[in-house]
Amino acid sequence: QVQLVESGGGLVQPGGSLRLSCAASRSIFSIYTMGWYRQAPGKQRELVATITSGGTTTYADSVKGRFTISVANTKNTGYLQMNSLKPEDTAIYYCNAHSIVRDYWGQGTQVTVSS
Repeated sequence: QVQLVESGGGLVQPGGSLRLSCAASRSIFSIYTMGWYRQAPGKQRELVATITSGGTTTYADSVKGRFTISVANTKNTGYLQMNSLKPEDTAIYYCNAHSIVRDYWGQGTQVTVSS
């Protein structure tokens, strides 16, 4: 079993930055794809970004050029650097570790973008 714990959320003004972290209980990201998802009130959970164990990244169109996903060399922590934040980025952000066998999810961290 693997535990994922997100941190780094909070309240930020439009145009500001936050960095989310996802700490895994073991070096899972050496073999699992890490993803960040978000869910805004009244909306479905959506994919924000992913990074494979080989380092290939994908981003939702809405965050391209503003967000950067990465994994630490230790392979047990992932990050989501979020710049130029907009009110529409407000959501609960979830960390995910994915393989063809199973998925693990964190409990989520709230990001609120508001003046």
